[in-house]
Amino acid sequence: MTGQPPHAEQPERTEPPERPERYTVISADCHAGADLLDYRLYLAARHQDAFDAWAAAYVNPYADLQAPEAERNWDSPRRLAELEADGIVAEVVFPNTVPPFYPSASLTAGHPVGGEEFRLRWAGLRAHSRWMADFCAQAPGRRAGTFQLLLGDVDEAVAEVRRCHAAGLTGGVVLPGVPPGAPVPELHSRVYDPLWAVCAELGVPVNHHGGSAGPELGSEPAARAVFMVETTWFSHRALWHLVFGGAFRRHPGLRLVLTEQGSGWIPGVLDMLDYYHQRLVGSDTRAATAESRFGSGLAETMGERPSAVWQRNCFVGASFMRAHEVPLRDRIGLDKIMWGSDYPHDEGTWPHSTEALRTAYAGLPRSEVAAMVGGNAARVYGFDLPALDALAAKVGPLVTEVAVPLAAPPPGATSPAFARGAGVRVW
Repeated sequence: MTGQPPHAEQPERTEPPERPERYTVISADCHAGADLLDYRLYLAARHQDAFDAWAAAYVNPYADLQAPEAERNWDSPRRLAELEADGIVAEVVFPNTVPPFYPSASLTAGHPVGGEEFRLRWAGLRAHSRWMADFCAQAPGRRAGTFQLLLGDVDEAVAEVRRCHAAGLTGGVVLPGVPPGAPVPELHSRVYDPLWAVCAELGVPVNHHGGSAGPELGSEPAARAVFMVETTWFSHRALWHLVFGGAFRRHPGLRLVLTEQGSGWIPGVLDMLDYYHQRLVGSDTRAATAESRFGSGLAETMGERPSAVWQRNCFVGASFMRAHEVPLRDRIGLDKIMWGSDYPHDEGTWPHSTEALRTAYAGLPRSEVAAMVGGNAARVYGFDLPALDALAAKVGPLVTEVAVPLAAPPPGATSPAFARGAGVRVW
């Protein structure tokens, strides 16, 4: 007879301890680009001699693109390691390094129209997009790369959307800003309808990143202060241009993401836009009023009030959302807000992203935090959230840690997320 007697004690069964709960964090605002000379491989052969001449004369205009920290833009293993150590498992990747044939960062370089410079700028953007596709392929499922285009040739822009979508750049298009006086139509123009149509058809997000729509201000010390005051406002303009221009009425599947422009401004601006919509649409039925000429045709052009359009079509990449903006989350829309770290910029939250989350989100319900730091971005940009959850279970910030308010900024932190007043909530 074998085995234990019936009365023998059985060993007590113990369940493996549950892992502590962690957030799945997707940064909706990171930046990357190739090392300068690596772009040559991504250019057509006919452009490589011109690239050699351009590269020989290139002078780096940005301190954060100098060695050794510049490698964070293109060193995939280093980038993954640093983001994981910071609790981030995936990222939406905007451009950073200067692409071929550009005089400065492509987001702020202006609008050439026609001629050799226009053709070379297109070649440079395509080289960057090809590089971006390869960069994202080094971390499958963890990077949603964006791509760029020029507005001076709408047919070519439409073709570029199709090319980049087919190449797997799921982050969508980076819409160039149109500063006052630019040599291209304003964004409310119906000339861009083919572009909105293809983005709606393919489900491609249209991103409008902060800093890309203001006019040249010069180099005087005052210009820097004026830039800080005005830069986000000029970026906000894309919202009311597309809304009043009727882009969302004609293309209801179009999605607009406003990134690195703050978020606290949104409720007040929507109230203002609703006011003007009601006022101008109403004036259209009162032909005797002097104001009627401003509202003529507006109801047929744009349809719904702007706040309804926002709720259906728009999102905000709220890079390092400040605590004073958090009480507005219901008015902005909890399903609209996507937190971002702005890695690898000096103003970004790395390597203190968990502390930045505590500054903004301590004390909030877990479900709300989970949506803003990852769930919304997964939905907008097509990340596989269950797959990312598995990695976040190892490296994500602890739910219990984020719930505790931050007493003081971490030593050495440079992000405005930790600036004086950033953690003060106005309820």
